[in-house]
Amino acid sequence: MYRFLLSPRWLGALALTVVASAVMVWLGNWQLDRYQGRTEVNERIDAGLRMAPVPLTEAFRAPTGGPGTAGPPPAEDKVWSRITATGRYDPSNTILVRGRTADSRVGFEVLTPLVLADGTALLVDRGWIPPAPGGATAQPSVPATPTGDVTVVGRVHETESGAGTVARRNGMLETRRVGVPGLARELPYPVYGGYLLLDEQTPPADPVFKAVPVGHANNWQNFGYVVQWWLFAVMALFGYGWVARREARRAAGIDTKTAPLDRAAEPTPSASA
Repeated sequence: MYRFLLSPRWLGALALTVVASAVMVWLGNWQLDRYQGRTEVNERIDAGLRMAPVPLTEAFRAPTGGPGTAGPPPAEDKVWSRITATGRYDPSNTILVRGRTADSRVGFEVLTPLVLADGTALLVDRGWIPPAPGGATAQPSVPATPTGDVTVVGRVHETESGAGTVARRNGMLETRRVGVPGLARELPYPVYGGYLLLDEQTPPADPVFKAVPVGHANNWQNFGYVVQWWLFAVMALFGYGWVARREARRAAGIDTKTAPLDRAAEPTPSASA
C-alpha cells in the first residue's frame, strides 16, 4: 500500500521535508539561545538595582596601558552590577553623546571622566539633558561638575559596539556611540574598559540631569519565535505524512472523494437483466 514511497519522487520529497524540518529546529534552538541570553541580561539588570554597591575593582580590571588606552572590558557577569568609586571629574574632557532619547525626547547623554587617585579614569554617564533651542543636535549647556573629590554610585555598562566618530566642538567631545576604546584615544590618561551609568553622587548631581533609562530586552519575543519554528517543523513532517496517507488511500481505491464518483460512473443494471 505504501510501496510508492520508495519511488524517486517520494524519496526526494521526504529528503526535502526532513532537511526543511531540521533547519526549522535549528532556527528554534538559535532563538532559544537568544531567549536564554536575554533573560540572563534582564536578571542582571534587576539584580543590579537591588544589590549594595561594591568597589570599582570588583567589576573592572584596571587599565595597564599608557594615556589614550582602554583597559579590559568588564566580565559579562559584572555588567549591570552596582559599583562605587571616588575621584575628581575632568570637565575639560566632557563627552556629549548625541541622538539619545529620554521621555520621548531626543537629546544628549553627558559623560565626564572621573580621574582616580592612581591617575586612571572611569567614564561616568552623568545622565541625559535636552538640547539647546534650535534642534535635536544643538549643543546644550552642560551643568558644571562638582569640584574636589566626588563619590559616584552606578551600574556597570559595557562599551557599545561600533566605532562612532569622535570630534571636538566648542571644547567638548561629541560622538554617537559610547565606544570606550575610541574615546580613550582622545583622553590624556588610561581609561577603564567600560563606563558607569550614574545612580547617585556625592556631592549631589545637578537636577537638570535625567537618569538614563535602562530597558529590558524583549526576551519573550524570542520565545515566541522558538515555538513558531518548532511548530513549523512538526507541521512539515505532519504534512508529508498526511499527503502520503491520502495518496495511499487513493491508490487503494478507498479515497472518500473519488470513490462516489467511481460508483456513479458504473452503468445501472437494466430491469430485464
